[in-house]
Amino acid sequence: METFHRPAVRVICFDADGRVLLMNWRDPHDGARLWEPPGGGIEEGETPLETARRELAEETGLDPARVSENFIDVHREAQWKGRLFTGNEQFFAAHYDTARPALSAAGLMPYEVEELLGHAWVSPTDFPTLPDRLEPPHLAAIVAQLYSK
Repeated sequence: METFHRPAVRVICFDADGRVLLMNWRDPHDGARLWEPPGGGIEEGETPLETARRELAEETGLDPARVSENFIDVHREAQWKGRLFTGNEQFFAAHYDTARPALSAAGLMPYEVEELLGHAWVSPTDFPTLPDRLEPPHLAAIVAQLYSK
């Protein structure tokens, strides 16, 4: 099995009511519905903070300046198509002073924009009732740590 190191970041976005922005997608391996915060891989020459701000703007249109320098470092491993992806992923926090801030949902298909605007803001207390599973499984603990900062 090939092993790849994939440095990546995620942004946990909190609105004024403490709700969290999650985006849904489908696992390319088994089609299962997953939930995760906005984010992606670090590009060459970027710092993790720069990546977090770029990804937030690209995926949601939210103000990237709201991403703070606070982060939680999490070791992650995932297998996909015979490859093992491993590395530390930094989870950053973005705090907004309004309830459910408006999104422009940059770079998404129309149905994804509608779904993101309509259903993606959830209370941490709703995590156990969300469909399928959260990615990563211990996301609730990461949310709690970042919210307290």
